[in-house]
Amino acid sequence: MGRFAVIDTETNWNDEVMSIGVVVADSETKQKVDSIYYIIDPEYRVGGMYSGELRLDEKTARIINRKQALKEMKEWLDTYGVKKLFAYNASFDMNHLPEYSDYEWYDIMRLAAYRQYNSSIPASADCFRTGRLKRGYSVEDVLKMLRKNKRYSEIHNAVLDAQDELEIMQLLGHGIGEYDIALISDKNLF
Repeated sequence: MGRFAVIDTETNWNDEVMSIGVVVADSETKQKVDSIYYIIDPEYRVGGMYSGELRLDEKTARIINRKQALKEMKEWLDTYGVKKLFAYNASFDMNHLPEYSDYEWYDIMRLAAYRQYNSSIPASADCFRTGRLKRGYSVEDVLKMLRKNKRYSEIHNAVLDAQDELEIMQLLGHGIGEYDIALISDKNLF
């Protein structure tokens, strides 16, 4: 049984990672298997646009330094045999986690923001010739479309956002193999 992970990071005012959330899911069912959440110290103390969503009081959050967090997270991913990391706008997260360059990174947005892969994009939506939406393709916008619920609001908490991004994959209904077109292969991004 194969597994993959969906990862999300939040950054502080200095563009440093202040939190990391990861959800491991089953490759066939895309159902959540487990999740982990790190708040990076001292980077989170700088503050950032979404500092109020860190939820420092949660028992599930580990507040530790970056090096230790990434070490623990890698060991945790290894226990599940994860080799593929998925993220929405994956180049952002990938560039902020160069220590994870050995993983295969896939961009969920590559399917979610394109008409030919996302049947919930309205016919009236303004798209490029490639089929990609010109605007309105954030996680929040795409989930509103897929859920048919305009009331949804993205939280900007790394682990909750990773769960939302997994939900996008579930609602799109594509098999993991279909994300091969979303592989980010340019290691020069680091």
